[in-house]
Amino acid sequence: MNTLRFRRSAVAVAAAAALPFALAACSDSGKDTSSAENTAQAAPPAAQTSSDPMASDGPFGPACAGVPKDGAGSFEGMAKDPVATAASNNPALSTLVAAVKQAGLVDTLNNAQNITVFAPTNEAFAKIPKADLDKVLADKATLTKILTYHVVGEKLTPKQLENGTFVTLEKGTITTKGSGQEYTVNDSSKVVCGNVPTANATVYIVDTVLMPK
Repeated sequence: MNTLRFRRSAVAVAAAAALPFALAACSDSGKDTSSAENTAQAAPPAAQTSSDPMASDGPFGPACAGVPKDGAGSFEGMAKDPVATAASNNPALSTLVAAVKQAGLVDTLNNAQNITVFAPTNEAFAKIPKADLDKVLADKATLTKILTYHVVGEKLTPKQLENGTFVTLEKGTITTKGSGQEYTVNDSSKVVCGNVPTANATVYIVDTVLMPK
C-alpha cells in the first residue's frame, strides 16, 4: 500500500513539474504563429510590372530622349492615336507627315491594323538633295512607292529585327539586323528610337530614308 501511494505521489509531482514546460511551449508556439501572421500582414505587396514606356520592353534608342514627356506627342499620348495621327504630334517626324499627307496615305495608315512603320526623321529626309526631294514630293506615284516601302503588314518586335527579312506594303523586302538596342535596316538606316507603340502600329524611327529597288 505504501509503495502504491509513493508511485502515485511521484507521478503527480512529475506531472506538476511538466505542466509549466508544456504551457511555456504552447505560449511560444502561439507567439511564433502570431509573429508569422504579423510579418505576412506587414509584408509589402508584390511589385507591379512597370508601365514606364522606357522600360526594357518599351521604346529604346538615343532619339527617344527627345520625345515629349507628356501630351499627345509623348509615348503615352502616341499610344492612344493611330499611327499617322501619332506621328503628326512628334516634331521630329514633320517631314514624314507632310509626305504622307501629300501621298494621300493618312487614312490608309490610320485604318490599317497591326502594322510596323519605319519612320524617317526630318534629318533623314534632309540627307536627300533638296532638288531630288522636291521632285519626289511632286510625284505622287513615286512618293507612295517610297512611303509604303517603309510599312510592314505586321507588328514587329525587337527580337524579330535581330536577323529578319520582311515584305513591305510596297511588295518589296527589307532586311534588319542587330541586337539589344542597336538595329539597322537594309544595312544603312539605323533605328534611333524603336519599339514605339501607337494605337494600331509599332514604330521604329530611323535616321535614313529607305529606298525600294
